[in-house]
Amino acid sequence: MCGIVGYAGSGAPGARPQGVVMSGLARLEYRGYDSAGVAVVTGDPEHVGMRKKSGKLVNLEKELAERPIPAGTAAIGHTRWATHGAPTDANAHPHLAAGGRIAIIHNGIIENFAALRAELESDGVKFLSETDTEVAGHLLAREVLRGSSLADAMRAITRRLEGAFTLLAVDAHEPRAVVGARRNSPLVIGLGDGENFLGSDVVAFIEHTRTALELHQDEIVEITPDRVTITDSAGLVVDREPYHVDWDASAAQKGGFATFMEKEIHDQPTAVADTLRGRIDEKGRLQLDGGMIDEYVLKSIDKIIIVACGTASYAGLTARYAIEHWTRIPVEVELAHEFRYRDPIVSIKTLVVAVSQSGETMDTIMAVRHAQQQGATVIGVVNAQGSTIAREADAVLYTRAGPEIAVASTKAFLAQITAGYLLGIYLAELRGNKFPDEIEALLEQLDAIPAKVQRVLDASEPIRELARTMADERTVLFLGRHVGFPVALEGALKLKELAYIHAEGFAAGELKHGPIALVEEGQPVFIVLPSPRGRESLHSKVISNVQEVRARGARTFVIAEEGDTEADNYAEQVFYVPAAPVLMTPLLSVVPLQIFALELAAAKGYDVDQPRNLAKSVTVE
Repeated sequence: MCGIVGYAGSGAPGARPQGVVMSGLARLEYRGYDSAGVAVVTGDPEHVGMRKKSGKLVNLEKELAERPIPAGTAAIGHTRWATHGAPTDANAHPHLAAGGRIAIIHNGIIENFAALRAELESDGVKFLSETDTEVAGHLLAREVLRGSSLADAMRAITRRLEGAFTLLAVDAHEPRAVVGARRNSPLVIGLGDGENFLGSDVVAFIEHTRTALELHQDEIVEITPDRVTITDSAGLVVDREPYHVDWDASAAQKGGFATFMEKEIHDQPTAVADTLRGRIDEKGRLQLDGGMIDEYVLKSIDKIIIVACGTASYAGLTARYAIEHWTRIPVEVELAHEFRYRDPIVSIKTLVVAVSQSGETMDTIMAVRHAQQQGATVIGVVNAQGSTIAREADAVLYTRAGPEIAVASTKAFLAQITAGYLLGIYLAELRGNKFPDEIEALLEQLDAIPAKVQRVLDASEPIRELARTMADERTVLFLGRHVGFPVALEGALKLKELAYIHAEGFAAGELKHGPIALVEEGQPVFIVLPSPRGRESLHSKVISNVQEVRARGARTFVIAEEGDTEADNYAEQVFYVPAAPVLMTPLLSVVPLQIFALELAAAKGYDVDQPRNLAKSVTVE
C-alpha cells in the first residue's frame, strides 16, 4: 500500500512542485516507508529530474539536499511499501523509461507483469529493477514514442494490465501535465487555484486545498495547472461534481478516522481482498509469492507446525481447523517462544509455517532457524517485504495487508487467517485432496468475505453503544467453540491490550471444568455462537453454555449468524454477522469484538494506537 502524490502548477519553473510532493509524501509515509522517490519535470526536453532512496523519507530528503533537482513545473512522488522486489534504491520509484524522458510511479500489483516483461525483453528492453512497475513504464514509453500523448498512452497500456494499480506518469515533452490511472487502488484529485493535485489520499494535498474529485474504476485523469480532464476507458470525457473535505490535515493522516486503529479496522475488507488478489498462475493453480519448494517435498509432508506469537498465533489456531479439514494433515500450533525449548519432534517431512506481521519477531525467527536445523521446510506468512522471516524461509506468502500502524493488530489478523486458508487450499490442490470444482468453490467463498466484512462494519453502532456503557467493568469473559474458540481468545486479547481490563477467552466446552467459577451476578460474557446451519450439535451445546452462565447471573452478549432467531431467547443483546460457511465465520465474528475493545478503550480515554507497555514488533526474545 504505497503513497503517491502528483502536482501540476502554473508559472515559470520553481521549487513548489518538488516541495508540494515532498510534503505530501511526509503525510503519506504511513502507507509505506521501504523507500521514497520524486521526479520533477524541469524544462529539459529529454530528461526528467529524478532522485530516489531506499529506507524512510529522511534518506530521500538528504539525497535531495546533496544533489538538488532543478526547478520545475510538475512533479510526482512515491513512498513505497514493497511488493515486487526488495526495498532497494534500484527498486524504489519512480522508474524511468524512454531514455529518462518518462517517469512513472505505481501503487498496487500488476498480476500479468511476468508475461509483459518477457515480451518487452524480447523486444530488447533492458530492465533496471525487479518491480512490476517498470513494465508499465516501458509499455508507456513504447506508446509515447509511437506518437501518442501521455494520456492516450496511459489509456492504451491500462487495457493490457491485470491486477490492481494506481499509476502516475510525467513526460519531459509535456512539462505542465501529470497523468494518472486507477483500478482497484485509490486515487483522488485535488482542485487548486492555478494548480492541481493527485494523491492516494486527500492527506497528500489537504494543506493546499479541500476541494476534491473522485476518480472511478478504469478512468484516466490528466491534470495541468488550469485543467483537470477525466476520461473513461473508451476515451469519453467524464463530468463529475467536486466535494469538500471537512477534516483537517492532522485527521486526514488517518484517512479521516480518529485513530489509526479505527482506520485499520475499516481497512479490513481491502486487506482480505488484497491478500487474495493475484494468487492464480497462468496454469490456473494457486501460487506462493517467493522462494522455491519442490512439489515432491510438499506432497510428502506428514505434519504441519504453525509457529507464531500473540494475535498471529490465534490466526494460526483458526487456520488449523481449515488446513486439517482440507488436507487431512495433522496441524499443531505452537507459541514461537516455547517451540525450540521443548525439544519438538521435527523432521524433513515437517512443514513449519511461521506467521508474523512484521517478519522480524525474534521469537519466531529463532523458531524458524531451529526448525530448519532439524531439516524442516519453512513457509513464512508475513506482511513485510524483505523482512528476516521472508528472507530466511524456504518460501513466503505475503499477506499484503499494508502498513499496520496501531500497535494492536486488527487487519493483519484477518489477512493472516486468509493467507493460512490459501495455504491450506494450495496444499489440498497439490496433494489431490480436493477436486478442481471444490477448490474453485472455496476460493469463491473467500472472495465473498470482504463485502461481508463491510456489512459488519456498516452495522457496528449497536456494539459501539454497548462498549460506551461498560467503561467501568473490571473483567469480561469470552466463550467460543470450534473456530469460535480462537475468536474468543482474540476478543479477550484486544480488550487487555487496549482497555487494560482483565479478560479471558475460554473454549465453551471447558466452562464446566473450572472457568464457570468466575461467573457471578452481572458478569459480562461474550459468546461466539456457531451457525445452526453447520454442526447443529455445536450450536445447541453452546446455547446450553449461554444458559448455564445466565443461570448464575451473567449478562450474555452473543455474536450470531443472521437468521439465527434462537439466539435472541438467550442473550441480553445479539450482534449479527452475515451468514458464511463455518470455516469462514471467524473472519466476520471477530470484527464486532475488535470494535468493542476499541470503543471501550476510547470511552476510558486511552490511546488505542499506542497502548502502554507494548511495541508493534517484538525484536528480542
